[in-house]
Amino acid sequence: MVKKEISEIKRLFTPSSCSITRICGCYVDGEKNKKTELKEAFLSLPEEEMYKYFEILRKTLSGNLGKNLINLDFPLESEAEGGTQEFLLRLRDSKLLDEHLLDEFYDRIINSYDYVGNFLILLIHDVYDIPGRTSDGLSMEDASDEVYNYILCCICPVELCKPALSYNEVENTFQNRTRDWIVGLPELGFLFPAFNDRSSDIHSSLYYVKNTKDLHVSFIEQIFGCPLPMAAEDQKESFQTIVRETLGDSCNYDMVKTIHANLNEMLDENKNEPEPLVLDKYQVKSLLENSGAEEQQLQNFDQCFDETAGERASIFAENVVNSRAFEIKTPDVMVKVNPERTELIETREIDGRQCLVIAIEGDVEVNGILIK
Repeated sequence: MVKKEISEIKRLFTPSSCSITRICGCYVDGEKNKKTELKEAFLSLPEEEMYKYFEILRKTLSGNLGKNLINLDFPLESEAEGGTQEFLLRLRDSKLLDEHLLDEFYDRIINSYDYVGNFLILLIHDVYDIPGRTSDGLSMEDASDEVYNYILCCICPVELCKPALSYNEVENTFQNRTRDWIVGLPELGFLFPAFNDRSSDIHSSLYYVKNTKDLHVSFIEQIFGCPLPMAAEDQKESFQTIVRETLGDSCNYDMVKTIHANLNEMLDENKNEPEPLVLDKYQVKSLLENSGAEEQQLQNFDQCFDETAGERASIFAENVVNSRAFEIKTPDVMVKVNPERTELIETREIDGRQCLVIAIEGDVEVNGILIK
């Protein structure tokens, strides 16, 4: 899925566009016990509750592709009877009316989700009548070609609110507020099937994770049975390792600055594309070559890439470069520069010491104080 397709599904989670048929849920305590379950026709809920659920549902489709939102492709064996994809397909086709399937789904999540504390499993079923589009991208509400039948799952922490004083309007006094269990925004979630090319794709799912440093490996393996994607932080570390080991002693300030500039240029050229910029092994090699790496340095690149990231690994460009700042860090000092003004900094040897020299243009402030 790409940004436009994700945004199209998110727009369904409003009172005017909502077509959600059913919402189900299971509240699980810190001991992995099912405390209570929820089964409702969504449109029968009070309006105030609907808005709270809409917020949770939209959050499950938020974040950056390749970081918080990850497209997962099911392996062929998962589509056989008893496979992970086949189970999710049966769950979707049941419209969440089969209690046995729901119980099995809750059990699978409880057994695979590594979380300390109480949490709520929310699951909705929706049928979206996909409006047609004209050649110039305008929607034709009365020209639907297909129905998108899907489920969306959200896993939310449930925590006690903080103690505080509250005002009792009836008694006109301040009192200790009763601590309630509050449902937070989701930590994990997924959309199945994926909405690819504005159509249902039962061979894929869109996975959401709040903490990009922890993809919840066991959850992905047991719920989807999909190959484990590389976390955003791991992509960044792998890219940095590949650059360092490929360039060796030539990995200096000017070379890294050039790589950063070339990456930003590639991102700028790709900004109007529907899909994020993804680099495979050959594109990373080409990036280094275009940044000044010599043929001799690139001789061991393929082996380095395969051992560090994996032969078929893909790296999201946004995960390895900060387009908003160019950062230089030493054990004691950190300098951030506008990426368009990196020429203001250079390395120079002064009195036998390696130094960073910053050209000063305009006013200078120290702790907010303008200095001469």
